[in-house]
Amino acid sequence: MALKSNNTDLTIDQFENFTLNLDNQTNNEAPTQPPPDFGNDAAWILTSTFIIFTMQSGFGLLESGAVSMKNETNIMVKNVVDVVLGGITYWLFGYALSFGESEWTTPFCGWGSFALNPGEEAMGEVYTKFFFQLSFATTATTIVSGAVAERFNFVAYVLFSTINTVIYCIPAGWLWGNHGFLRKLGVVDIAGSCGVHVCGGSSALVAARMVGPRLGRYDQGESPLPMGSPTNAILGMFMLWWGWLGFNCGSTYGISGPLWKYAARTAVTTLLSSIGAGLIGMGVSWYKNHRLEIGDVVNSVLGGLVSVTAGCALYTTWEALAVGTVGGLIAVMAMPMFDKLHIDDPVGATSVHGLCGIWAMLAIGLFVKADMLLRMTRDKAGLFRGGGFYLLGVQALSCLCVSVWSMFSTFIILTVIDKFFISIRMSEWEELVGADFAEHGIRRRNIGVSRAVSVLGLQHHGYDYSDIAPMGDNPCHQKVLSEMKALSRRGSTVSKAVAQVTDNKAKKIKLPSINFDCLFFGRKKKRPKSTNKIHVVPLQSQEGFGIWE
Repeated sequence: MALKSNNTDLTIDQFENFTLNLDNQTNNEAPTQPPPDFGNDAAWILTSTFIIFTMQSGFGLLESGAVSMKNETNIMVKNVVDVVLGGITYWLFGYALSFGESEWTTPFCGWGSFALNPGEEAMGEVYTKFFFQLSFATTATTIVSGAVAERFNFVAYVLFSTINTVIYCIPAGWLWGNHGFLRKLGVVDIAGSCGVHVCGGSSALVAARMVGPRLGRYDQGESPLPMGSPTNAILGMFMLWWGWLGFNCGSTYGISGPLWKYAARTAVTTLLSSIGAGLIGMGVSWYKNHRLEIGDVVNSVLGGLVSVTAGCALYTTWEALAVGTVGGLIAVMAMPMFDKLHIDDPVGATSVHGLCGIWAMLAIGLFVKADMLLRMTRDKAGLFRGGGFYLLGVQALSCLCVSVWSMFSTFIILTVIDKFFISIRMSEWEELVGADFAEHGIRRRNIGVSRAVSVLGLQHHGYDYSDIAPMGDNPCHQKVLSEMKALSRRGSTVSKAVAQVTDNKAKKIKLPSINFDCLFFGRKKKRPKSTNKIHVVPLQSQEGFGIWE
């Protein structure tokens, strides 16, 4: 039995269509059409993609839990922006630049299928591939939002999120497009350690450096700041953990033929890698702090997930455990390093995604043996498997190309936004009162907003913020209660008092009453008369007014 691919080389990766050739045909034959049972593979891919989209919730919860509570809604809204604006731009031109195939396509950039709208014959395969890749693109953009949390201007972020599709889609074509020069060299990145995480982590590093640290961040030292909601951060980690299983298992791109075996292996290696990372993260945290720091636990698990992503379908269980353990150690130990450089990354995106993504790619060049079933490694093995330095060199070259591209593109885009459109950094007033208050009109109690506005005032850039009521109150009810307080209440009912201070013209409809006692027991019961009257009692409130009883 041999595998026949659309391409002349017998190589299968996550974005090719292939069939099982039961007649031992040679790979010199003409390319075949998509398999007639691609519907089964498509069902697997689409279901995995649905799971991947839950990662947006996970990112939002994790990031909002890692920052102060006066910025948590702003973080969640940025995740919405990433899907909405990143999604429309990926449909318009992102997919075309990654996987377009026309005479204008080069080894460095695809071209074709702009504003994707395939015909009926090809729509199943094309839409499946587009939907799967769209989930990758929005994930890469979201990585940046956590690194610049609490001080990045919201309008500037909207512009960046719209354009950021370009940063992801070009390297995606290098790695996974039929035209990509890195793919032709034999790079192995099954689920996106390089294409998603190195790309997003590199962008996060540049963005965090350009926008600068939060006000006063390093004035009192480099220790991590308190998390706004550790519970949200842990819940976000669990949602990402769940989404990652779909992320990696779906990247086998089907379950037909031998692919279901790779999907099963991927599920186990992904889980084992994260377990190894969590163990080392908890151990290091306990050794450093004599307690389990939530940030260390969360980031170590995520570091292990990033580390296994590139080779998830190729590792043995022991290799996955080792790769994840090293990844968790990198994630926990690298965060203080960036703080020493005064690169303020509240969620550790650069460490978890950038550095662990690089380790994930290099680990393939070290540990992976040649894959003989689907030839995912193009007959190449890692250095420790007797394969020499070729695969390791290709993996390192891929990291270099993608990270340089991402950092350079991010620098150019943010510079243009900052110089010609709007400052990428919030004003001091906006940062101190919080993005939730300044950008979205949300005012919470007991999180420092009232103190900030009492010092800074409620006017900023010509706008008056004094009409923003504290969250949780019903201002209509507060108004009614305030006016009722001034009434002469002796002998008055609640209904009459409310009627005096409101303008509710709606008439109450009287429904016929039913005596349930008679229905069920056959006789009437005497009920005590209710007194719905409000009386003034001798007790006095702190303001000196009588209270309602």
